[in-house]
Amino acid sequence: MDPLIASMLISMLPIFEVRGGIPFALTLGINPIQAFAICVIGNILVIPILFLFLDFIHVQFLKWNFYNKTFEKFLIKIQKRKDKIEKNYEIYGIIALGLFVAIPLPITGAWTGTLIAWLLNLKRWRSFFAISFGIIIAAIIVSLLTLGIISLF
Repeated sequence: MDPLIASMLISMLPIFEVRGGIPFALTLGINPIQAFAICVIGNILVIPILFLFLDFIHVQFLKWNFYNKTFEKFLIKIQKRKDKIEKNYEIYGIIALGLFVAIPLPITGAWTGTLIAWLLNLKRWRSFFAISFGIIIAAIIVSLLTLGIISLF
């Protein structure tokens, strides 16, 4: 398989994302700029796909009484908290989402960020840009760390 495609696919996987794709690409000898670009693109492509998947799964699960009751309770809790901070909820939620995704640790990437945005019912296009921004920041951090570590050897 082409190393660029393999790197992109790794960047699309949960947990690994750009945190795994960029080091993988760089260890294969791919140009750092190419590695950065292909891994960021791969990770960003996941966002709309995951939103659509969550919508589809949610509709399917709503047919189950247990899920319907449980999810309704969750939504009521979220709505009560949202009502308390209504003015700033969307803005601070989007900023926090971008910062959360920017932390280059497992379980803080685009997959979890998209799930959080979906659960909190944040506006999709704003969430998309916040998550994308977070991915780019995380990719910069991972690239610099990886290049620094590789240069030691």
